[in-house]
Amino acid sequence: MNGSILALNAGSSSLKFRLYEVHGEQFTLILRGQFDGLNATPHLTVKEASGKEIADLDLELEDNMREDMLSRIFEIIVPYTVNNPLRAVGHRVLHGGERFSAPVLLDDAVLDYLETLVPMGPLHQPANLASVKLFRKIRPDLPQVACFDTAFHVNIDERAARYPIPRRYGDKGYRRFGFHGLSYTYIAERLHQISDYLARKRSVVAHLGNGSSLCAMRNGKAVDTTMGMTPLGGLMMGTRSGTVDPGLVLALIETEGLSPADLKHMLYYDSGLLGVSGISPDLRDLLASDEPYAAQAIALYVFSATREIASMAASMEGMDALVFTAGIGENSAVIRKMICDRLAWIGVTLDEEANQANAAIISAPESRIEVRIIPTDEEVVLAKQTAKVIGEGEHGEAAA
Repeated sequence: MNGSILALNAGSSSLKFRLYEVHGEQFTLILRGQFDGLNATPHLTVKEASGKEIADLDLELEDNMREDMLSRIFEIIVPYTVNNPLRAVGHRVLHGGERFSAPVLLDDAVLDYLETLVPMGPLHQPANLASVKLFRKIRPDLPQVACFDTAFHVNIDERAARYPIPRRYGDKGYRRFGFHGLSYTYIAERLHQISDYLARKRSVVAHLGNGSSLCAMRNGKAVDTTMGMTPLGGLMMGTRSGTVDPGLVLALIETEGLSPADLKHMLYYDSGLLGVSGISPDLRDLLASDEPYAAQAIALYVFSATREIASMAASMEGMDALVFTAGIGENSAVIRKMICDRLAWIGVTLDEEANQANAAIISAPESRIEVRIIPTDEEVVLAKQTAKVIGEGEHGEAAA
C-alpha cells in the first residue's frame, strides 16, 4: 500500500505516536511525538525524523483530555499528509485474549470483545480502547487496526501456557498469554536481519523498563515468557510486584482485610521498585540515592531478573544469547553489569568498556553466551502490521 500510517501507543500515563510514509515495503518515519504526565501536568513533545522540534510545551487539558490530545495529533500531522494521505491508524492493544492472535481491523464486535478483557489489563487496556473510540468519533471514516501485545506468544510451549489449576478453568481461557509482544516481534526480526545463525540460537530477550518481562526465543518464535494471564506477573517492575505467592494474596485478604480493589491497587501501583524503596519507581532515581532501601530495591530487581533469566534458559534447555532492550535494558550500563555478573556461572562474561559504551555486543570474546543490546521499536511494528491488514483488505476487495 502507499500513503501514511499513524502508529499510536497509548498507556495509562503517556501517549506516544509516530507518523510513517509507506511506499510498498518501505516505511519512512516522518514525525514522532509523545504526551507525558497525563496523570499530572500533560506535556507534549513532537519532532520530525530529522530531529527538528515541532512542539515542546505543557498543556492545559480539560475533562475531554484524551479527545483534545487526539485532535491535536490530527492538527499536527495534516501538513505532512497532503501528498501522502493518512490511510489508517494502528493501535497497540494490550490483550487479544484467545480470539485474536494477529492484527485485526476494528469494528463494534471486536471492540465489544476487547472490553471483556479489561480485567486482565486494568492499567493499559482501557487506555488503548479509549483512544480507539475517540478516533472513531473524530474520524469515523478512517480504518483502525488493533495490534496485540499478546500475539507474539500465542504458540508458546503448552507446558508454559497452562497453569496448574483445575482443568475446567484452564479450558475457559485462564492461561499464560505473555505481553510486550510488539517489542519481541521487532527483536526477532532484528535477530534475523543480523544473521539467520543468531536467530536460530536459544536467546533470552530482556525487555527491561517500567514494565519488565523476559522472552525465551528460538528461530524467531516464543518458547516461554515471564508475564502471565495479565502483565502483573513475572519480574519485579517499577510499580508492579511481579509474581508473588498466591498465599500472600490470601493472607492479605484474610489477615489485613484488603479488598480486591485494595489488592489490585497495591500490586499494580504501590509495589515493585516504588514499594520496596519507598522513594521512586524509576531506577535512575534509586541509583542516584544513598538511601539503604533504594539499594535494597535495586538488588531485589537484579535478583528477580537473573532468577527469571535462568528459568527461561531452563525452558529452552540451554541459552546461547542474552539480548537487552527497552528503557533500562538499552540505557543502564550499571543494571546490565549487575545482571551479567550474577550470570557468570552460566558462562556470561561482560566486556566492561563495550557495556559502558552501549555497544551492540557487550560480551567479551571468551564469553560462552553472547550478550547484545538491541534498541526496540514497537511503533514501526504497529505501522507494518497495520499496513499489512489494510493492504490485505484492499486486495480482497479487488479480488471480489
